[in-house]
Amino acid sequence: MTTVLPSRPAGTAPGHAAALPLSFRGLQRSFGAGATAHTVLRDVTFDVAAGEVLAILGPSGCGKSTLLRAAAGLDSPSAGSVVIEDTAVQGIDARCAFAFQEPRLLPWHTLQANIAIGLPAGCSAKEGKAKVARLLELVGLENFAKHRPREVSGGMAQRASLARALARNPGVLLLDEPFGALDALTRIRMQDLLLDVHRVEPATVLLVTHDVDEALQLADRIIVLGNDGGGPGATIVRTVEVPGSRPRDRASAELAHLRGSLLQTLGVDAH
Repeated sequence: MTTVLPSRPAGTAPGHAAALPLSFRGLQRSFGAGATAHTVLRDVTFDVAAGEVLAILGPSGCGKSTLLRAAAGLDSPSAGSVVIEDTAVQGIDARCAFAFQEPRLLPWHTLQANIAIGLPAGCSAKEGKAKVARLLELVGLENFAKHRPREVSGGMAQRASLARALARNPGVLLLDEPFGALDALTRIRMQDLLLDVHRVEPATVLLVTHDVDEALQLADRIIVLGNDGGGPGATIVRTVEVPGSRPRDRASAELAHLRGSLLQTLGVDAH
């Protein structure tokens, strides 16, 4: 399904919080203590500009999801800090919204009701109804509002999950492998949808993915996590500015060259 979205100038969409800048400062995360301590992240420092889409690549277990959890306040760093705008994250942060690899919809609720769960506290019934209706239209589910998760495809359920995250009016949208469980064609369609949604709902986006092509298609910038030999745990080993404006040509020779280079950084033979 192709969703045609209305044009809107860059900036804050009606009913949507302004995109917020995000900073990681010397972030470290270790689990356990003493001789059995396991350091996952070490001295991770980077900034994400307001409205930027930044992708995080790295091998499994390198702490990509841990970074997102720290940004959302779902996990506390062992050292360092996460700052949104000018305020450090301490506990679950209402300025963020999180979407996971699985839709995690409540099966006994309709899609409409699942999206409404994401509405911020204090939202009136009238405002909430209008917001949910607009989000259903935004992700192309207006004709499936009364369907339950079992009655729709995986891609449609993931659209509802994305809409639920946006219902929170986030300044920062955290996406942890949001399309990883989808088939290849649906994944491409969801990538295109995310770009359309970002144009209308321009939150700052931090995207964790294992898919180099996905990162190149969606992100303004990519950071690669890995071990640089300077100590235990992963840190930033490479930062890449992705050339060209979105949407990008998936057949671009420039992106193909960058893809090969990123795969080499990740220790994968690109040939």
